[in-house]
Amino acid sequence: MKFLDLAKVYIRSGAGGNGCISFRREKYIEYGGPDGGDGGNGGSVWAEAVDGLNTLIDFRYQQHFFAKNGQPGMGRQRTGKDGDEIVLRVPVGTEILDEDQETVIADLTEVGQRIQLARGGNGGFGNLHFKSSTNQAPRRANPGQEGVERTLWLRLKLIADVGLLGLPNAGKSTFLAATSNARPKIADYPFTTLHPNLGVVGVDNVEFVIADIPGLIAGAHEGRGIGDRFLGHVERCAVLLHLVDGTSETIAEDYQTIIHELEAYGGELADKPRVTALNKVDALDDEEREAAVAALMQASGGSVMTMSGVSREGVQEVLRALRSQIDADRLRQKPETEAEPWRP
Repeated sequence: MKFLDLAKVYIRSGAGGNGCISFRREKYIEYGGPDGGDGGNGGSVWAEAVDGLNTLIDFRYQQHFFAKNGQPGMGRQRTGKDGDEIVLRVPVGTEILDEDQETVIADLTEVGQRIQLARGGNGGFGNLHFKSSTNQAPRRANPGQEGVERTLWLRLKLIADVGLLGLPNAGKSTFLAATSNARPKIADYPFTTLHPNLGVVGVDNVEFVIADIPGLIAGAHEGRGIGDRFLGHVERCAVLLHLVDGTSETIAEDYQTIIHELEAYGGELADKPRVTALNKVDALDDEEREAAVAALMQASGGSVMTMSGVSREGVQEVLRALRSQIDADRLRQKPETEAEPWRP
């Protein structure tokens, strides 16, 4: 299933039903009077965040959502039936944008959150509504209110606890595969990861979610490479893990490239807590490792951790460092697996 994080939808609420002009006429009843009912209200369009979804693939094959119109009023003081509403079920973390893709209408970050995107039109009054002492036989009724038609964008920002950052081939997918049950594509060429991947990582009896996004390159904020559109998936993360390839000959430049792209992206992404780790240290000898760590420490101006996703050296220490940066309410207790009884 292809990961889809941006979708365009067309919605329209239902129009209200027209009011009815009717008079009661029965044999042997002298005073009938008006008895036209009101029209029913049109259906509204809602958006609701539900559990169990992590992509907008449902909106790849259906983009038009039109609610039902209200039925018109009828004689004998009968009100028309209200139109059925439509609910757009979206993953948690979905932003709803206006047609300009800039104005944020809603941000659904919790399961069960609902927002009305288009309100259904009101039903028109029947002639019974206009009856008075001076106008006992009104011959007027209101038409139903028109529905609202809108064009909206749905943008998904994954809700993860840790976000992986780095240049292509920095070892992000290898780290995710080594620490979780996720199986991202791993190869020896750049841009192996084309879509974000999620993995649940467990350490010290707690679990948290790590998001792996495609690698960034210099000029990504200008649209080079895959671009920076996947950076939105790490905006909600509590901490970022910046992986730097230890086998690169330009370690300091690689680090500064990612930092520059975070600052160019804007928002609070560049100010989020970060853990910097030198990856692929299993391919370096002691002298090369010391030189690489020194170069990265000078570029980052802070502490640097060393690890290897292949040999798993230093992986547990990196996970513990990430855990210490995550709020306690985000961590989930790791389920304990009971040992099965021995059977012959």
